[in-house]
Amino acid sequence: MAEISAKDVKALRDATGAGMMDAKKALVEADGDRERAARILREKGLTKVATLEDRENTQGAIAVAVAGSTAALVELKAETDFSAKSPDFVDLVQRLASAVLAGGVDAVASLSDDLDTLRISKKENIELGRVECFEAADGNVLDTYLHEQDGRGTVGVLLEVAGVDQELAHEVALHIAFAKPSALRRDEVPADLVAKATEGFEELTRKEGKPEQAIPKIVEGRVNSWFAERVLPEQGMFGDKETVQQRLGSGEIVRFALAVIGH
Repeated sequence: MAEISAKDVKALRDATGAGMMDAKKALVEADGDRERAARILREKGLTKVATLEDRENTQGAIAVAVAGSTAALVELKAETDFSAKSPDFVDLVQRLASAVLAGGVDAVASLSDDLDTLRISKKENIELGRVECFEAADGNVLDTYLHEQDGRGTVGVLLEVAGVDQELAHEVALHIAFAKPSALRRDEVPADLVAKATEGFEELTRKEGKPEQAIPKIVEGRVNSWFAERVLPEQGMFGDKETVQQRLGSGEIVRFALAVIGH
């Protein structure tokens, strides 16, 4: 049987977040093999953590990583802002973003053990949220934005545009963080939401006593305004009358990704 020193126990405890006695028992069970002991602790800890999966996790942190014409965004969810602001949580979400930048969205799997360890140490329902990787086409402009609060990212944006310069692209990225659009085109908005909104506007217009012949036009205007709150090119730039598409002129938004903690 391998000799288990206090230094070995402390090293395993620091690496896994386990209690001292649990770490010592795992090392004894693993005959001093630290990696095997860490696996034992993860397996035991994950059994307990699995019971937390139904708990709400509206907190978290977002990280962005950029290299050349490629950018990655990762959102990591947590139950409390205390956990989300902790150095180990912020460090992991940044490493996840760097992994996605290097290997695409599936690269998050390479840090699954680290994610499990974080779940166990925090004893919270911690899970991945939005994971995106953009590689801009030749001639297109890639831009990113990360709003930070209390040492962690809380709003993250990836944006690819065509036919505009970097300065304007960044202006649009800032607008996305400000206005929080949910779609690039109207047909991306779920049909059931559109139908529900249209029905609601029609009911409201009738209650207002508008002339029957005027109702379709009034409802159409209200639906258009409703879309303008959600569809990026139709939004007023930073809430002004000029729309995003008008500011872009002949430019075009190819795609965007937005992650917001708590949304």
